[in-house]
Amino acid sequence: MLYWFFVKLLGPLARTWFGPTVEGAGNIPKDGAVIIASNHLAVIDDALLPITCPRMIHFMGKAEYFNGKGFKGRFKKWWFSSVGVFPVDRSGGSKSLGAMETARSILEHGHIFGIHPEGTRSPDGRLYRGHTGVARLAFETGTTVVPAAIIGTRELQEPGRVFPHRGRTKVIFGKPIPVPYTPVNSLTHEEVRNLTDRIMQEIQEMSGQRYVDVYAQVIKAHQAKKELD
Repeated sequence: MLYWFFVKLLGPLARTWFGPTVEGAGNIPKDGAVIIASNHLAVIDDALLPITCPRMIHFMGKAEYFNGKGFKGRFKKWWFSSVGVFPVDRSGGSKSLGAMETARSILEHGHIFGIHPEGTRSPDGRLYRGHTGVARLAFETGTTVVPAAIIGTRELQEPGRVFPHRGRTKVIFGKPIPVPYTPVNSLTHEEVRNLTDRIMQEIQEMSGQRYVDVYAQVIKAHQAKKELD
């Protein structure tokens, strides 16, 4: 895996371009399984977190990144696999179970798994309702969650922009949230929802974003419908 090669090679360039400041890096446990749950404002978020985190982060990536044809498709698959990204079918249901099993395996081997509980980039810069997958995974593996806030990336890379502007960003790693191991058949919806909401509250307090208690996908679907009308 070429994760650290790319972090060391491209990290200095990314730091110069994105100008990140980091707070709370000491909140990330030095070893053992950890879930880093952050807001999601721009594509470059998943470059910013690795260059500011002292440990390797494994992420999910859209299945489309791994299914392309020709040289470009093969290159994208190689690139994402090399930097610790694994595919997820975002249509949900049983099609997403394989990705969650991979995430569970990563945690069981004592590594860091990074996830955006909103499930997609914010359509307008606000913070949206979190999906419960992160909380369920934390309970089922007994893994500590470190909430994280990314600030400033939307200003550098507006929706639709491929190459980001140069500017300043910030990453804040919050205080760890210990989560007790809880067997699946003992988990309640209330427990899962409460932990998810607590994580989102921590992110909101650090990021300063306005919180919207609606899933971001609902807003995006509404926007897409308006464009078609």
